[in-house]
Amino acid sequence: MNATLNRWLTGQIGDLKSNNLYKEQVVLESPCNNRITIGGRTGIINLASNNYLGLANHPKLVAAACEAAQTWGAGAGAVRPITGTLKIHVDLEKQLAAFKHTEAALVFQSGFTSNAGVIPTITDANDVILTDELNHASIIDGVRLSKAQRKIYRHCDLGSLEDGLRASMAASKRLIITDGVFSMDGDIAPLPGIVQLAKQYDAAVMVDDAHGSGVMGGGRGTAYHFGVHKDVDIQLGTLSKAVGVMGGYIAGSRELIDWLTQRARPFLFSTAQPAPVVAAIMAAIDLMEHDSSLTDKLWENAAFWKSGLQGLGFDTGVSQTPITPVMIGEESMAMNFQKALLNEGVLALAIVYPTVAAGKARIRTMPSAMHSQEDLEDALASFKRAASSVGLF
Repeated sequence: MNATLNRWLTGQIGDLKSNNLYKEQVVLESPCNNRITIGGRTGIINLASNNYLGLANHPKLVAAACEAAQTWGAGAGAVRPITGTLKIHVDLEKQLAAFKHTEAALVFQSGFTSNAGVIPTITDANDVILTDELNHASIIDGVRLSKAQRKIYRHCDLGSLEDGLRASMAASKRLIITDGVFSMDGDIAPLPGIVQLAKQYDAAVMVDDAHGSGVMGGGRGTAYHFGVHKDVDIQLGTLSKAVGVMGGYIAGSRELIDWLTQRARPFLFSTAQPAPVVAAIMAAIDLMEHDSSLTDKLWENAAFWKSGLQGLGFDTGVSQTPITPVMIGEESMAMNFQKALLNEGVLALAIVYPTVAAGKARIRTMPSAMHSQEDLEDALASFKRAASSVGLF
């Protein structure tokens, strides 16, 4: 390896470790369930997963994936525009469009590539993008790929957004982009107000509903939750969180989807999803559409978990959703608390800079439909003991 590059890498990694910002990889030795195995230790309560509904291991999804592998094989064999579009891909996109109540949908390999695909493809140098300051990293990178001017508005601040809209009236197009549910704090974007401003200032609206899909609006997302889905031009969803599998998608007008198939680079230059993945997603969407019991259980568990943490004296921030941060502040304390929790039999990860602002470290907890009340009661007891062991209380 080049000596100069190696010295730089060694120095960067050393800096991360000395500043309590280095994160070890967590290796699961079991499926992603309510209780998992790590390092040979069984029964660890899993509060770190995005598997909100427990669908990642659902028997119907597993069976659908196995059947599709026998029918279609293990891989698609090409990018979508060549020979990688299988009929099952088209069937999934029709299902997603119907589920989201939009004209059409287009599936990408991930939520991250969905943002990288759509944002620079529908904007150019004559446009302005208005983006919430706490938007997900994939939105930030998608905006950076665009030649459009960007204006960052204060988090969920409609006044700040309106200032940006007023200042960008000379642009050819204006695109407002926001997360529906913000992944680190668990709060919800004020979509009715955003839509109203968009109409007033002739702007388009894009909502990244990665953490709203399967969770809000009966599973259809944040826009549907607020009843403004007909006024949102672009909806992004992931297929790897509540849906439990892998991928992302854009839902919107037929013209939008048609344009993306012609110009969105991740769609044009990445091999299509394997059929077993697609079949498992279709089984998950079918379950979400016809059975609300898992979503109901998720919200029941989230309410119990939040109440329990707050009763113990923990600060859960501004969360309005199952994403429940335990606010710590100092990075080294958050990392120590994560280790203490694991010693107590709970996996809940510290989130530190640059994922969140310096000095705003937290333990991010994710109750799910998988958890029993006993799981959550045991986890609360572990949080209390771990907090005492590190001097948090």
